[in-house]
Amino acid sequence: MHSEQRTFIAVKPDGVRRGLVGEIISRFEKKGFKLIAIKMLDVSQEQAEAHYAEHKGKPFFPRLIEYIQSGPIVAMVWKGYDVIAGARQLMGSTNPLDAQVGTIRADLALVKEYNVVHGSDCVESAEREINIYFKPEELCDEYENMAETVIEQLDEE
Repeated sequence: MHSEQRTFIAVKPDGVRRGLVGEIISRFEKKGFKLIAIKMLDVSQEQAEAHYAEHKGKPFFPRLIEYIQSGPIVAMVWKGYDVIAGARQLMGSTNPLDAQVGTIRADLALVKEYNVVHGSDCVESAEREINIYFKPEELCDEYENMAETVIEQLDEE
Protein backbone atom coordinates (compact mmCIF):
# COMPACT_ATOMS: atom_id res chain seq x y z
CA MET A 1 0.00 0.00 0.00
CA HIS A 2 1.15 3.52 -0.76
CA SER A 3 0.99 6.40 1.72
CA GLU A 4 -0.88 9.49 0.51
CA GLN A 5 0.57 12.68 1.95
CA ARG A 6 0.67 16.43 1.51
CA THR A 7 3.85 18.49 1.48
CA PHE A 8 4.81 22.14 1.43
CA ILE A 9 7.13 23.27 -1.35
CA ALA A 10 8.35 26.83 -1.85
CA VAL A 11 10.33 28.36 -4.66
CA LYS A 12 12.67 30.59 -2.66
CA PRO A 13 13.42 34.24 -3.54
CA ASP A 14 16.47 33.34 -5.63
CA GLY A 15 14.45 30.82 -7.65
CA VAL A 16 11.73 33.41 -8.29
CA ARG A 17 14.29 36.07 -9.29
CA ARG A 18 15.99 33.63 -11.68
CA GLY A 19 12.70 32.72 -13.38
CA LEU A 20 12.72 29.06 -12.31
CA VAL A 21 9.13 28.80 -11.00
CA GLY A 22 7.75 27.09 -14.12
CA GLU A 23 10.69 24.67 -14.35
CA ILE A 24 10.27 23.63 -10.70
CA ILE A 25 6.49 23.22 -10.97
CA SER A 26 6.98 21.23 -14.16
CA ARG A 27 9.23 18.70 -12.44
CA PHE A 28 6.64 18.02 -9.74
CA GLU A 29 3.85 17.74 -12.32
CA LYS A 30 5.86 15.39 -14.52
CA LYS A 31 6.50 13.16 -11.51
CA GLY A 32 2.72 12.85 -11.10
CA PHE A 33 2.21 14.81 -7.89
CA LYS A 34 -0.99 16.86 -7.58
CA LEU A 35 -0.81 20.61 -7.04
CA ILE A 36 -3.56 21.56 -4.59
CA ALA A 37 -2.55 25.12 -3.63
CA ILE A 38 -0.25 27.83 -4.98
CA LYS A 39 0.36 31.52 -4.33
CA MET A 40 3.09 34.11 -4.67
CA LEU A 41 3.70 36.22 -1.60
CA ASP A 42 6.10 38.34 0.37
CA VAL A 43 6.84 36.44 3.57
CA SER A 44 5.94 38.41 6.70
CA GLN A 45 8.23 38.54 9.74
CA GLU A 46 5.74 36.35 11.63
CA GLN A 47 5.62 33.75 8.83
CA ALA A 48 9.42 33.74 8.49
CA GLU A 49 9.96 33.20 12.21
CA ALA A 50 7.33 30.45 12.32
CA HIS A 51 8.82 28.76 9.24
CA TYR A 52 12.32 28.66 10.73
CA ALA A 53 11.25 28.29 14.39
CA GLU A 54 13.46 25.21 14.95
CA HIS A 55 16.54 27.35 14.16
CA LYS A 56 15.68 30.22 16.54
CA GLY A 57 18.70 31.12 18.67
CA LYS A 58 21.22 29.65 16.21
CA PRO A 59 23.80 32.05 14.75
CA PHE A 60 22.46 31.70 11.19
CA PHE A 61 18.78 32.34 12.16
CA PRO A 62 18.84 36.08 11.27
CA ARG A 63 20.31 35.26 7.82
CA LEU A 64 17.52 32.72 7.17
CA ILE A 65 14.87 35.31 8.05
CA GLU A 66 16.54 37.97 5.90
CA TYR A 67 16.88 35.58 2.96
CA ILE A 68 13.27 34.30 2.95
CA GLN A 69 12.12 37.96 3.07
CA SER A 70 14.52 39.18 0.35
CA GLY A 71 11.88 38.78 -2.36
CA PRO A 72 8.63 36.97 -3.07
CA ILE A 73 8.32 33.19 -2.78
CA VAL A 74 5.94 30.85 -4.56
CA ALA A 75 4.30 28.73 -1.86
CA MET A 76 2.69 25.46 -2.90
CA VAL A 77 1.01 22.40 -1.46
CA TRP A 78 1.48 19.14 -3.33
CA LYS A 79 -0.31 15.89 -2.68
CA GLY A 80 0.60 12.37 -3.67
CA TYR A 81 1.77 8.98 -2.64
CA ASP A 82 4.94 9.28 -0.54
CA VAL A 83 5.14 12.88 -1.79
CA ILE A 84 7.46 14.03 1.03
CA ALA A 85 10.20 11.53 0.17
CA GLY A 86 9.50 11.94 -3.54
CA ALA A 87 9.77 15.72 -3.37
CA ARG A 88 13.02 15.52 -1.42
CA GLN A 89 14.39 13.16 -4.06
CA LEU A 90 13.36 15.58 -6.85
CA MET A 91 14.95 18.52 -5.02
CA GLY A 92 18.23 16.81 -4.16
CA SER A 93 20.61 17.50 -1.28
CA THR A 94 20.51 20.89 0.44
CA ASN A 95 24.00 21.61 -0.84
CA PRO A 96 23.83 21.64 -4.66
CA LEU A 97 27.40 20.31 -4.84
CA ASP A 98 26.26 17.15 -3.04
CA ALA A 99 23.00 16.80 -4.98
CA GLN A 100 22.60 14.02 -7.51
CA VAL A 101 22.73 15.10 -11.16
CA GLY A 102 19.21 15.52 -12.49
CA THR A 103 17.78 16.93 -9.27
CA ILE A 104 16.46 20.50 -9.04
CA ARG A 105 19.30 21.70 -6.83
CA ALA A 106 22.08 19.95 -8.79
CA ASP A 107 20.73 21.34 -12.06
CA LEU A 108 19.58 24.81 -11.01
CA ALA A 109 21.08 25.94 -7.69
CA LEU A 110 24.37 27.74 -7.27
CA VAL A 111 25.30 27.39 -3.60
CA LYS A 112 23.81 25.94 -0.41
CA GLU A 113 22.66 29.36 0.81
CA TYR A 114 20.73 29.97 -2.43
CA ASN A 115 19.34 26.55 -3.31
CA VAL A 116 16.14 27.79 -5.07
CA VAL A 117 13.59 25.48 -3.40
CA HIS A 118 12.35 24.39 0.02
CA GLY A 119 10.47 21.20 0.82
CA SER A 120 9.11 19.80 4.07
CA ASP A 121 11.21 17.03 5.62
CA CYS A 122 8.46 15.04 7.39
CA VAL A 123 4.68 14.81 7.83
CA GLU A 124 4.70 17.04 10.93
CA SER A 125 6.80 19.75 9.25
CA ALA A 126 4.59 19.60 6.16
CA GLU A 127 1.40 20.20 8.14
CA ARG A 128 3.03 22.96 10.22
CA GLU A 129 4.42 24.72 7.12
CA ILE A 130 1.20 24.36 5.13
CA ASN A 131 -0.66 26.03 8.01
CA ILE A 132 1.80 28.95 8.08
CA TYR A 133 1.05 29.88 4.46
CA PHE A 134 -2.42 28.51 3.66
CA LYS A 135 -5.94 28.46 5.10
CA PRO A 136 -7.78 25.12 4.80
CA GLU A 137 -10.26 26.63 2.31
CA GLU A 138 -7.37 27.53 -0.04
CA LEU A 139 -6.56 23.86 -0.69
CA CYS A 140 -8.17 22.58 -3.92
CA ASP A 141 -8.23 18.86 -3.36
CA GLU A 142 -11.53 17.88 -4.96
CA TYR A 143 -10.19 16.73 -8.31
CA GLU A 144 -8.39 13.51 -9.20
CA ASN A 145 -5.20 13.65 -11.22
CA MET A 146 -3.87 10.94 -13.51
CA ALA A 147 -1.35 9.55 -11.02
CA GLU A 148 -4.06 9.04 -8.38
CA THR A 149 -6.10 7.00 -10.84
CA VAL A 150 -3.10 4.79 -11.66
CA ILE A 151 -2.14 4.27 -7.99
CA GLU A 152 -5.74 3.36 -7.08
CA GLN A 153 -5.72 0.71 -9.83
CA LEU A 154 -2.41 -0.71 -8.54
CA ASP A 155 -3.75 -0.82 -4.97
CA GLU A 156 -6.82 -2.75 -6.15
CA GLU A 157 -4.70 -5.46 -7.81
